[in-house]
Amino acid sequence: MDPAVFEEWMMTGLVSILIIFMGFIVWDLAKKSKAGRFGTFILFFVLGLGIFAFVVKSVVIGLIESGSL
Repeated sequence: MDPAVFEEWMMTGLVSILIIFMGFIVWDLAKKSKAGRFGTFILFFVLGLGIFAFVVKSVVIGLIESGSL
């Protein structure tokens, strides 16, 4: 297996696991701090923005490397 392909798979897989773990941490934090519905929504919204930025970055890099952009 090509090391570049392996690195890409591991990056995707491990970042996905990290995102899931961060979601659990935020949920636990909201529960323990009694943030309520609105506070929990805000916490997950901010986490979601970070995930969205990571996905957009990956898509843009893919488009630039393929020559479409």
